[in-house]
Parts: sequence; C-alpha cells; structure tokens
Amino acid sequence: MLGSDGSGDEEPLFRPYTVTGGRAEPRYHMAIETLVSSSFIMDEELALLTPEQEAIIRMCRAFRSVAEISALLRVPLGVARVLVADMADEGLVRLHQPSLDKGQPDLTMLERVLSGLRRL
Repeated sequence: MLGSDGSGDEEPLFRPYTVTGGRAEPRYHMAIETLVSSSFIMDEELALLTPEQEAIIRMCRAFRSVAEISALLRVPLGVARVLVADMADEGLVRLHQPSLDKGQPDLTMLERVLSGLRRL
C-alpha cells in the first residue's frame, strides 16, 4: 500500500496516539530493551482484543523487545511502550525487565535482543 507521501511504505496498522488516548509515556518506566512475551490466550479470546493488542500478542509468542515491537508495528517507541504497559497491567503480556548485576548488563538478555534485531 502506498504511504501518504507516495513512497510505497505501508501505513501503520492504526493511528498511534488514538489508541493510547494521547499518552506518549507509560505509567511506569519501561526500558526499550525490556523483553515481552504473550500470555497464553485462546484463539477465540483474541477476537475480544483490539487489533493492536492482537498484533502484539501474536508477535510476542516469541520474546520481543519493546524496540522490536515499535519497529514491527511501525509506531513511535512511546506508543509501543504505552500499549505494552497497558497490556501487562491487564495480564495479556509478561514483561522481562533487564536486571543489572553490579552495574553489568545481563549478557543473555543482550544476546536475545541482538538476535531479535538481526531478524528484522
């Protein structure tokens, strides 16, 4: 589908700030490298979700970082963080916050993020 500038880029799945009620920041801090996984949801329950929630649930069946979700949905990072935080509050997704041990990053988490970025 052609974007509004005729570049051939597809338009986002939804109007980003409409679905967040105009919010650009989540209610609590969430790092962009936070990994997200979807909770088990039956396919018939997916019909009860918004299209945005359904897209996030489906893409997070494998671990995805908040940055990846933003890129795949083609929405600003703040919008992705708000959507993911709201879904975590509803129990639809689980957040796997990076834990720093004595100021050192978790190498396993960094490897998973790097692996995800390579898949993009």
